Amino acid sequence: MTTDITIIGAGLGGLTLARVLHVHGIPATVYEAEPSPTARSQGGMLDIHDYNGQLAIEAAGLMDEFRGLVLEGRQAMRVLDRDGTVLFDEADDGTGGRPEVQRGELRQILLDSLPAGTVRWGHKVSSTRALGGGRHQVVFADGTSLVTSLLAGADGAWSRVRPLLSTATPGYIGKSVVETYLFDAGTRHPATAKAVGGGSMIAPTPGREIFAHRERDDTLHAYVGLTEPQEWFAAIDFTDPAVATARIAEEFDGWAPELTALIADSDTAPVLRPLYVLPTGHRWDRVPGVTLLGDAAHLSAQNGEGANLAMLDGAELGKALAAHPDDVEAALTSYEQAMFPRSAEAAAFGGAEAFGADADNTAHGLIAAFTRHEQAR
Repeated sequence: MTTDITIIGAGLGGLTLARVLHVHGIPATVYEAEPSPTARSQGGMLDIHDYNGQLAIEAAGLMDEFRGLVLEGRQAMRVLDRDGTVLFDEADDGTGGRPEVQRGELRQILLDSLPAGTVRWGHKVSSTRALGGGRHQVVFADGTSLVTSLLAGADGAWSRVRPLLSTATPGYIGKSVVETYLFDAGTRHPATAKAVGGGSMIAPTPGREIFAHRERDDTLHAYVGLTEPQEWFAAIDFTDPAVATARIAEEFDGWAPELTALIADSDTAPVLRPLYVLPTGHRWDRVPGVTLLGDAAHLSAQNGEGANLAMLDGAELGKALAAHPDDVEAALTSYEQAMFPRSAEAAAFGGAEAFGADADNTAHGLIAAFTRHEQAR
């Protein structure tokens, strides 16, 4: 392939694309806004599914490295009532169908698999524009720019590449999550560690829910979901961790103390994460020389599929380009025709990990949805 390939975003999707292209002998350059790979925390645990995420890792030739990251036993899932009663408890079946890994570690094996210099750090995109003939200009915040014949937007929810293809913008779903951590949980918070169990735990009620999972080094990582307008959260001073923690904890008054400890006893300042989605079934007409993948293409509420889909998008796009080295438009058309229905189907899934998706979640409804999903597989 003689076309220069520019990838915007060094998340899991963009890096998977770059890696699969490299496997096929096709060079690409990734531009990332963050100044370095360690500039910020890369989030918590990811369950990588055998029907999408693992297929991408296999296409990237990194299955052995991936298996070395898997945290044994973390596939376990339990659902609790607000009083701490265990309503559903599924052990890790050991099949590896959705093993858990740390997002940062997964990203690192992708970075390590790329030739030196593939990722250009500290390149925040300020704008993009079409030049005609399938060529596009990318302008960075430092005033530098580039022109490319193939532009892949893997730059997340607030993509600067998306406007080249679509006028869609993410909309707030009416719910936000507050992120917290408990360290050395088995020693310092044994009741909470027992409640969470060996893998993931969710305690859902209409409008309020707590989702937590056990990470490496006996860390409990929680996402506290609240269905409220953004103005409600704006009234809370998140610059004062103690005030914000107390205010969020108030909303869970009467819940079991082993659950509320995930909020009140957090070892880190609470971090507010509003949840946004793109319109269901978001798609665009083919535009020469540019496409999207991951959240840039199909941002949806958390349902355990986002990272998996981003990696699969990257892998499938990379394979399509390798299969059509002399016809970029055929490659992009093939990729998009498969990606659109795949992402729409995944967005419709409301399984046991969809803690941000449905304001009317109940424990029993969640258990039923999770069971249906498992049976369908």
